[in-house]
Amino acid sequence: MDVPDAADACARVIDEIGSAVVADREFLERVTLGIIARGHVLLEDVPGTGKTLSARSFATALGLEFSRVQFTPDLLPSDVTGTNVFDERDGTFTFSPGPIFANVVLADEINRAPPKTQAALLEAMEEGQVTVDGETHDLPTPFYVIATQNPVESEGAFPLPEAQLDRFMIKTSLGYPDEAGEAEILRRRAGRTDRSPTAERVLDPADVADLRAVPETVRVDDDLLAYMASVVHRTREDRRVEVGVSPRGTQRLFEAARANATVAGRDFLTPDDVKRVAEPTLAHRLVLTPDATVNDVSKADVIADALDRVAVPTVESPEA
Repeated sequence: MDVPDAADACARVIDEIGSAVVADREFLERVTLGIIARGHVLLEDVPGTGKTLSARSFATALGLEFSRVQFTPDLLPSDVTGTNVFDERDGTFTFSPGPIFANVVLADEINRAPPKTQAALLEAMEEGQVTVDGETHDLPTPFYVIATQNPVESEGAFPLPEAQLDRFMIKTSLGYPDEAGEAEILRRRAGRTDRSPTAERVLDPADVADLRAVPETVRVDDDLLAYMASVVHRTREDRRVEVGVSPRGTQRLFEAARANATVAGRDFLTPDDVKRVAEPTLAHRLVLTPDATVNDVSKADVIADALDRVAVPTVESPEA
């Protein structure tokens, strides 16, 4: 699969999901970026905006095995990863996989579970494996987590720790639909007997594997590598920031930017690719100072200022 084929496949997936989910195309593209860039996505929004439907629709359109974990205050780590079960017939323990053993895992309302259970995802998201009772078990390939959470100020929610947030490539939200979008939701509901709309399968697992390899072929000039590094360093030097973007965040910016170029049908990276993915890729990794929080400084503002202060390199098309 080359770049034009990948861009066409992404467009077909997004179009299909758009037939089931009323959401901005930019939101659907951001989630798609996470998939093809081998990352994970965190969706934060109030209840009822379509987070769960979006995750399920992506799994269906991609033809991947889907699993849903409902995070609750009494959920144990073993309820996510699985556990060893004693077999009385032969007196041995057999591993019983948990719901995390799927291609697309929906971690629904992840901030409803205590930190110990949230941490059960850390190894899975970073290493593609889980360790139970000292034994390591590989997760299916591809492995992709779409986590949803309600805003941390909601009752009964546990804020995700910074180490967990840093594992997500992209953090985004659907937001409320506009009036036309909400009317479309009602129109779709009135025209069917089922309560939940569904997306149809567009790709198969082999197509997804090929698709995820395409961004690796996107050409990136040295000037753009320096540009991305400079943007990240600006976040660390900002006085409003207590903890800036980590080196892992720098790599995720690079990977997401290449994926954006792929979705756009280009085999080379431009500064616009970096700018488009910078906020959803970097903002959630920042920890603001108490003064910045009191003064209502947003993380998005910090990223925007960093982009404004770094000189943009000139990149010519290979065809030029």
